[in-house]
Amino acid sequence: MDPAHKDLFARLERFYDAVPRDAARVEEHGGLVLFVREGPGFPFYARPRLDATAPPSLADVTATRERQRELGLPEAFEWVHETTPEFLPVARSAGLSVLEAPLMVLDREDLPDPAQLSDVPVWVLDPDAPDFAAAVAARRAVAAVAFSAAGTARGDAGPAERDAALLEVESAALEEERARVADGRRLSVLAGTPLEGALASGMAMRVDDVAEIAGVGTLPAARRRGLGAAVTAALARELRAAGTDLVFLSAGSEEIARVYLRVGFRRVGTACIAEPAAVIA
Repeated sequence: MDPAHKDLFARLERFYDAVPRDAARVEEHGGLVLFVREGPGFPFYARPRLDATAPPSLADVTATRERQRELGLPEAFEWVHETTPEFLPVARSAGLSVLEAPLMVLDREDLPDPAQLSDVPVWVLDPDAPDFAAAVAARRAVAAVAFSAAGTARGDAGPAERDAALLEVESAALEEERARVADGRRLSVLAGTPLEGALASGMAMRVDDVAEIAGVGTLPAARRRGLGAAVTAALARELRAAGTDLVFLSAGSEEIARVYLRVGFRRVGTACIAEPAAVIA
């Protein structure tokens, strides 16, 4: 590991370990910790234990996957390669497919105005607004359509597909969202027009002075309009204004990483995301 980044990666590890803990119970399987969500929301993952003295073994991966299947959870693992480099060959030997995503940190203070990046308005979701539930549902629907066609290429899926994906947010999940936004642990934004509705969305999770931007997605039909960069810039500006010292994200590909370069992020490492390899019949 680059000595200059040692403190940075240590802060990231503490963040990754802290984010799920107020919504999940923890199970330790050797060198891995499995976060099991309690209550509504997307399932969590397993990752190397913060206090582990050795990298996770193949036996640890096998035991964790068996437990995930037992609980009906995705067999998902996440880690930072620079922090636990020995885990990559272990994960692959276990039959997991590993996405090596560019890990990027915000490296500038003079963040661009979202209006300079796109002519589509961007706004922050307000937990006290009467349309908060509809806005959260729209954010989820945009993300669902956007990530079903990953990348930056334009496509046909647009507002009609977004509306078809709209689902009412359960009251417990909505209250959790409202509470996390109100106390600064979560931040969500939408971008769109009165005519087209929501076209892009994104969110951030914050623990103390560290935050991760995630879930930035644009409807395929609305791509190539600067929306991903505008949403990212809006989130980053809000986080900086709230006193967040370290803002980071993981890009889905090198192509997507170039979008974040426009906002002021730079690559510092690789975030690994693993799941079972697809079986080809």
